[in-house]
Amino acid sequence: MRGAGGTSGGVGTFFLGLGMLVVGGYLLLTRVTVGSGAWLLWGYNAFGLSLLPLLGGIGWLFYDGRSVGGWLLAAVGALIILAGIVANLHIFFAPTSLFDTLVMLASSRAAWV
Repeated sequence: MRGAGGTSGGVGTFFLGLGMLVVGGYLLLTRVTVGSGAWLLWGYNAFGLSLLPLLGGIGWLFYDGRSVGGWLLAAVGALIILAGIVANLHIFFAPTSLFDTLVMLASSRAAWV
C-alpha cells in the first residue's frame, strides 16, 4: 500500500491539512456577508442595456442558427451579464477578533504548505 503522492507515509499529514483547510474555510465564510446593488452606468440603471447584445445574438440565431456571429454575440452578451452580476456584488467581512482572523487564515494557509 502506497501513501499520499505515491510515496510511503504522508496520509495522516494530508488529512490533517485537509481538515484544517475545511475548518479555516468554514470559519472564514461564516464571517462574510454578500449583497448586491443596482447596475448603474453614469447614474442610470444599466441592466436593460446589458441585455441588448444577448437579445441581438438570440435574434440573429433565430434567423440563422449556424451563424458564428450570432453565437459570438449571444456568448458576449451572456458574459457581459455575468460580469455585471459579479461587479455589482458588495462583500463585507463581519467584525471579528484578531485571534479568530489569524486562526481562520493560518489554518487555511497551513493546508497548502
